[in-house]
Amino acid sequence: MEKLAVWFRLLRGTQWSKNAVVFAALVFGDPRIDHPLLRTLAAFILFCCISSAIYILNDWRDMEQDRLHPTKSRRPMAAGMVSARAGLVVAAILATITVIGSLLVSPWLTLVLAVYALLMLAYIFRLKEVVLLDAFVIATGFVLRAVAGAAAVEVPVSAWLALCTMLLALFLAFGKRRSELVKLGADASAHRHVLAGYTLPLLDGLLIMTASCAIMGYSIYSFTSESVPTNGAMMLSVPFVVFAIMRYLYLLVSKGEGGAPETLLWRDMPLLIAVVLWGVTVLAVMTLGG
Repeated sequence: MEKLAVWFRLLRGTQWSKNAVVFAALVFGDPRIDHPLLRTLAAFILFCCISSAIYILNDWRDMEQDRLHPTKSRRPMAAGMVSARAGLVVAAILATITVIGSLLVSPWLTLVLAVYALLMLAYIFRLKEVVLLDAFVIATGFVLRAVAGAAAVEVPVSAWLALCTMLLALFLAFGKRRSELVKLGADASAHRHVLAGYTLPLLDGLLIMTASCAIMGYSIYSFTSESVPTNGAMMLSVPFVVFAIMRYLYLLVSKGEGGAPETLLWRDMPLLIAVVLWGVTVLAVMTLGG
C-alpha cells in the first residue's frame, strides 16, 4: 500500500479532479449520440493518463530544484522514492495508452490531446517562466479539457463554455501564484522563477479582474447561450458561482489557503456545498427545461 501511495503521488492522482471539466460536454451534448457517457468517461481517463505523464516529466526536469522547496522536496522523484528512469518509463507508457485509446474514441480527441501535450511540454521547458503567459497556458489547458469532452462525443464546442472556463482557470491560476508568493516570501523566485515578476498588488488586481469577468461571463452565458433553455432558468445557478468565487477569495486572502484548489474543494465544506448545489441546479435546469 505504501508503494501504491508513492506512485499515486507521482501520478498526481489528487489532481485528476481537474479533468472532470471534460464532462461539461454532456450538459450541452446531443442526447441522440450513442454512448455519450462512455465516450466522455474514456476522454476523462485518457486525460488523466496524459496529464500524469506530463506531471512526471515536470518532476523529472525540476527534480534538483524541488529538493530545495519546503513541500516539493517530498515529491517521489525529488525524495528519491522513485528513480528518474522508472518515472520516465511510466510516462512513456501513459502517453502510448493515450494515443491508442484516443484513436479508438475519435481522431478529433487525439488531436486535442496532442495539442494539450505539446502546450504542456512548452510550459514545462519555457513558458512557465514567462509572467502572465504561464497563467494563460494553464487556463488554456482547462479549455482543452472542455474541448476534449466535446470532441469525444463529437458535438460543437460552446464559445461561452470555453470563455467561462478560461476566466475561471485564470482566476485560480493567479490565486495559486498569490499563495506561493505569500508562503515562500523572499525565497519565492528561487523556487519558481516566474514569481520574481509578480507582486501581491498585481496579483490582487488580477484576481479581482478575473473574478469579476468570470461572474459576468457566466451570468451572460446563463441566459444568452444557445446551449441552455430559453426560459432563463439557468440564472438560478449564478448565486452558487458567485458564492464559490467569493469563498475561494476569502480562504485565499484571509486564511492563507488556495495554493491547491483541487484539494481545498474537498476540505472546505461551504465551498464544496456551493459547487454541489451548482451542479444539481445545472442538471435540473438542463433536464427539466431543455
